[in-house]
Amino acid sequence: MKRRLPAEWEKHYGTITTYPQAYETFFDRLEQAQETFVKMVKIISLSEKVFINVNDQEIREELEKKLKKVDANQKNIKIFINKTDDAWCRDYCPIFVKENGDTVALKFRFNAWGKKYPYENDEKTGKKIADILGYRRIDLDMILEGGSIDTNGKGCLITTESCLLNKNRNPDMSKEEIEENLKKLLSIQKILWLKEGIVGDDTDGHVDDITRFVSEDTILTVIEKDKDDPNYHILMENFERLKTFTDQNGNPFKVITLPMPEPVYYKYPDKKQPDRLPASYANFYITNTHIIVPTFNSKYDEPAVEIIQKLFPERKVIGLYGYDILVGLGGFHCLTMQVPE
Repeated sequence: MKRRLPAEWEKHYGTITTYPQAYETFFDRLEQAQETFVKMVKIISLSEKVFINVNDQEIREELEKKLKKVDANQKNIKIFINKTDDAWCRDYCPIFVKENGDTVALKFRFNAWGKKYPYENDEKTGKKIADILGYRRIDLDMILEGGSIDTNGKGCLITTESCLLNKNRNPDMSKEEIEENLKKLLSIQKILWLKEGIVGDDTDGHVDDITRFVSEDTILTVIEKDKDDPNYHILMENFERLKTFTDQNGNPFKVITLPMPEPVYYKYPDKKQPDRLPASYANFYITNTHIIVPTFNSKYDEPAVEIIQKLFPERKVIGLYGYDILVGLGGFHCLTMQVPE
């Protein structure tokens, strides 16, 4: 068996995503989050198919109207009634690999980032979407979220200790056993461990908020320049680790830095004080022809977009206002899962 986990920039057949529907996730920003979602889908649909999960027929019809209003490419969009608890489908969808030329859906278990939220529907949704799209599904007895890992497509995988080694995920597995499983199941040669993620991230530190492969030999990572910011030391320690990493052939990576926006806050209905949100430009999504980067009305928006554009000259980088999605504690990468061609 020859199995490979493709990099996100490789050719997509399509993208799976879930429409923001839960008030408990987005609160008074739900309607705005839905409008942002529709803009995201329009961009994705320009170059690949988009498969969208919705809870019922009424929501489906509402979404169809919104997509027509923004003139999205209807031919590339399919909406399925497939009930979910939350919108972050990267984490409960299968991880799609290539196996002897075929696309196969590896369905890891999902427990809502350590049983923090309801997840019964989400766990089922990931299985159903593979079946709906007609992919062979392999169910695996290990908890793993798609946002917790990233790959260069050549055998290297990057992740964080704070998430994968957290006892709320796979408490009976040691670090060595987790590594062994990832190498075996995803055909990975080398695992690169960062320490932890940014403040406000309820996933216990997903790597897609901090550090991303942008080519097989280049890593992009966020840096906080304000030494008084709690993210400063977290991200600096990760940066120092990155400088020591080598690829599957033993060659050092090129490491490029991306700024962090100024702190972003939201006051949730049950809180007395506003909470800091996990705002990061690293939570971008790569489509066949575009890259969708969350922006925050920050002075660092434009520089961040420019840095990413230089790294992907063949794609158009679009900054899309991400605050309303961020209120749900995620970004455009969290909302999406690529299906390789």
